[in-house]
Amino acid sequence: MSFYDGKKPHKKNARIVVIDAGHGGKDSGAMGRIGKEKDIVLAISLKVGKYIEENLDNVEVIYTRTTDTFVELHKRAEIANSNKADLFVSIHVNSNRNIKPYGTETYAMGLHKTKGNLDVAKKENSVIMIEEDYSKKYEGFDPNSTESYIIFSLMQNVYLEQSLDFASHVQDQFENKAKRYNRGVKQAGFLVLWKTTMPSVLIEAGFISNPNEEKFLMSENGQDYLASAIYRAIKDYLLKQESLTQNFTESDSIKKREVSINTNDNKNESNIIFCIQVISSSKPIDKSSEYFGDYEVKEYLIGNSYKYTVKENSSYEIIQSNLAEVREKFPDAFIISFENGKKISLKKALKKNN
Repeated sequence: MSFYDGKKPHKKNARIVVIDAGHGGKDSGAMGRIGKEKDIVLAISLKVGKYIEENLDNVEVIYTRTTDTFVELHKRAEIANSNKADLFVSIHVNSNRNIKPYGTETYAMGLHKTKGNLDVAKKENSVIMIEEDYSKKYEGFDPNSTESYIIFSLMQNVYLEQSLDFASHVQDQFENKAKRYNRGVKQAGFLVLWKTTMPSVLIEAGFISNPNEEKFLMSENGQDYLASAIYRAIKDYLLKQESLTQNFTESDSIKKREVSINTNDNKNESNIIFCIQVISSSKPIDKSSEYFGDYEVKEYLIGNSYKYTVKENSSYEIIQSNLAEVREKFPDAFIISFENGKKISLKKALKKNN
């Protein structure tokens, strides 16, 4: 069992999963009639970690807390980043003034699309107000200001595709194995996910405000069901990621691999090309993987991230017309641009192409 006292030594090639039990200590989280969010999510988190430690030999678990301790939100991300985690899983339970809502939902970091999503984010982010100097730590972010959440629309989360993929695994397990009502995969601006540098999700495992669901959340049996569902989602997701990269040999590693952008076929004089990015990964992915379907895929190494694109063309209009089709398979796909093999902003590319 690993705790949050800094970077840990890891077994070679081990996958690192950070389990984050929300709230803790002076932050009780949501309150039910008899239960507290901080206690419920800690119990579930420890059970998830135990399932992993007992059943997945090459996966190491790090907990952001294992006791009733208050951990600031930014430190939770730092724990995951410093340990170069492969996955960050923050576990919470929901609440509502109306006692009728029930069910589970899993969030990836993104711009809220409904008022309900925004309200959940505001509630979870409000904990920073009991931290010292929170305005400095979170760059002036006000958890109660709707305008503050606009910043999330300006950030491109390179792990969004993987985060949404993992979130769908969680919700499938909740619905099909734990028999919980599936409220879906969603996006919202959660500070605990803001600066993580790996696929990350925030799980709302049920409504403590609903009397029947509170009983389930507080029961040993209910916690076992939820924990085993999250564990199976982690296992399935990691196995899927392994299958995407298993065809690469040592000579294909990041240190030895050289990736270049071929622009020889470009017809325009400025050598500006447009393409649709479908996924970004810290590790290379086999371009022939079934994940990409029938698409012809190109791979670009930009910084420490591998970008995978389809539908390359010198005409922005053509690429734009292809975007809707691509998004049927890759909902978060978006257009990027290059000039003479170097990535440039889309705005700059369009200006130069006119």
